[in-house]
Parts: sequence; structure tokens; C-alpha cells
Amino acid sequence: MLNAPHRVRPATRERVEQVVAELGYHPNRVARSLRASSPGMVGYRIHPVSTESVAAIHDRFLHALVEAGQAGNHHVMLFTAADTDDEGDRCVALCRTGAVSGVVLYDIAPQDSRPDRLLAAKVPFIAFGRTAVGTDRYSWVDIDNSAGTEAAVDHLVAAGHQRIGFLGWPEGSSVGDARARGWLAAMDRHGLLARSHRLDVRGPDSMSAGTRLMAELLSRPEPPSAVVAATDTLAVGALHALRDSGLRAGHDVAVTGFDDTAAATALGLSSVRQPIEEVGRLIMAALLGVTTGRADVEPFHRVLEPELVVRTSS
Repeated sequence: MLNAPHRVRPATRERVEQVVAELGYHPNRVARSLRASSPGMVGYRIHPVSTESVAAIHDRFLHALVEAGQAGNHHVMLFTAADTDDEGDRCVALCRTGAVSGVVLYDIAPQDSRPDRLLAAKVPFIAFGRTAVGTDRYSWVDIDNSAGTEAAVDHLVAAGHQRIGFLGWPEGSSVGDARARGWLAAMDRHGLLARSHRLDVRGPDSMSAGTRLMAELLSRPEPPSAVVAATDTLAVGALHALRDSGLRAGHDVAVTGFDDTAAATALGLSSVRQPIEEVGRLIMAALLGVTTGRADVEPFHRVLEPELVVRTSS
């Protein structure tokens, strides 16, 4: 009756619904999954957060994923893994044992092996991010990270800055490389690359690295009047370096970050905001199509535009 209330008389349905409400009954998901051969569970590897990071983008994404899943009667099963190879093995095992109907991949690297691993094992999945090649073979949702840093440079140029530095990650990350390309493209478009090419410095995504890199730029014969950081974590480190040098962000040197974390709001840091809630909704909606197992379902691809939120630091 609970699965097909339209098949019983209204009076009977009313009595059953009253008893259900009194008992506080909830459907057994395991039993329902055995009948429907679809557990309604989505696997997701939870990532540890560095003690030197202010970025809450992973937490925001996870929350968006869970919220979107609940709206579609799907729930997220969290698991840990030592590395991406271990993650691939766990995804395959979870799917083959029927614990999950599909998985979501996060933090995709240019040469990431996980998509090929899951495609070969016929594990339904969708990725937040994309590899350098083979992106037509699987479903993904991504952010136009290049456009984000381009917007930051455009904003700083409009404010009169010409020596604009970049604090980024070492090469080899899809996200980090895309944000670096955005800085390079915008600087070249404005004719500022030749005089600013020595203002591109890289390091790990930590506040201490941001402080060190910013101090390095400030020590140059022609220091930057503004900097674009690849993350809010690096940008907060840069703010510390300015404070230590007796300089004020937004007055002496402009600073922008990326990810628009709670720290950015608290510190008045201009930052590029990703539409993470929309990413979570699209991923869950697309995953429902991927998990049907139909051969005619085309891979889903979507690139979303970020937005620069301007505050007092720039």
C-alpha cells in the first residue's frame, strides 16, 4: 500500500496512514534497494583538510551534494582512501557489492587515472572537474577557473594597477593550472605580461606559503601593486605578509583570492566565488541518468562561470 497508495480504497489508505504516523514508521532503504536493485546511495571519498588551509570549498561542495541528493531521494555514503588508486578500488568494490549505485569524483588532476579505472569497471560516476584528455567519454561538471582569475585581473586593471603578481600552485593541478592560465591570458590581453612575468610565484596551498611568496614579491626591485592569489588560503597568507611589512591591503597593495570562503568575508578579501550549490545540483541530477545503465545516455558536460566578489582588499 505504501508503494502504491492509488491501488487501495481511500478509507483504507487513511487508516494505514494514521497508523504509520503513530508508529513513526520510515521505509527500510536496504529492503527497498533489494527489491528495486538500486540502493539510492552515492559514494564519495571525503578529503582531509590541511591545518594551514582556510578553504571550505570541499565542505561547501559536500553539503551541496548531500542537499541535492536528498531532494532526489539519494543519500551520500562517505568513505576514506589512502590515495586515488585506493579510491578507485574502493569505488569499484562499493558498486559491485551493491552498497552504492554510483560515485562522485572530486579534485581531478590532468592525468587522473580514476575516470579510466571506473570506465573499465563499468562503475557509474560523475566528476567535479575534468582530465586533460578523454573528457568526452565520461560525465563531469567544472568551473571556468581561467575566467575567474581573468575577472580578478580585469578588476585590478580597471582600478589602475599594472604590476599585478600571481600567487599560485606548482604546475600539475587541473584547477591550479587553469587559474594560472587565466592570469597569463588577462595580463597578455592588457599588454602587461612583459613587465609582470617575474611576478608569477608558486608554492603549496598553505597560509605560510602565501606569506613567504608575498614577502618574496615585496622584496623585488619593482614589487607588485596588486596580486591575484589562486586560493583564499594563499591570499590570507599574503595579507599576513602585508601586515608584517606595515602595508595595508586595498590601500598600499590590492589582493584578490579565489573560492570566497568565510575567511574572505571576515577579512574583507575580494575573492572569486564558485557556484558550488549549482555544481552539487547538476552532479546529482546527472548521476541519476548515469546510474540507469542505459547505453543511449550521453555523457553530461557543463562548465559554470564563477563571479568576483569585490571587497575592501582590492
